[in-house]
Amino acid sequence: MKLLDLQGYASPKDSKTHIRIPFELEEGCVKLNLRLQYTPKTLRLLKESYDLYILPEHREYAIANADRHLPLKNLITLSLDDARGYRGACHRQDEVQDLYVSDREASPGLMAGELVPGPWSVTLSLHCIVTDTCTYRLEVWTTEEDSI
Repeated sequence: MKLLDLQGYASPKDSKTHIRIPFELEEGCVKLNLRLQYTPKTLRLLKESYDLYILPEHREYAIANADRHLPLKNLITLSLDDARGYRGACHRQDEVQDLYVSDREASPGLMAGELVPGPWSVTLSLHCIVTDTCTYRLEVWTTEEDSI
């Protein structure tokens, strides 16, 4: 059963902020599934940006050492709380994350255990948004079987 399908947009001004997204879990849930995806992942710098943003006397050094700093990446991570409290966090670089939690198992970073009915929430942490716009989508759904 689909519980949540939310899409949103973020910009650089949203960096270092959090978005709390509540949802309700009904009695009898066996497995809770979450999918977080966002795009784009990286900011593509054009050669012209060196001419625009780097002083001429530093340009050669910047181009020679660009690999140390590039690519610049958006980073959005997810944490989960149930009706009783913290259920874990998934601080991953992946732009698509398929996660789950059940009473027996959970994705790394999340804690397996009773799926308590009631208010739950996902918190999206927008650590760094380097592109003009970053589109994200969060889906949450339940399944009747505890299978991966």
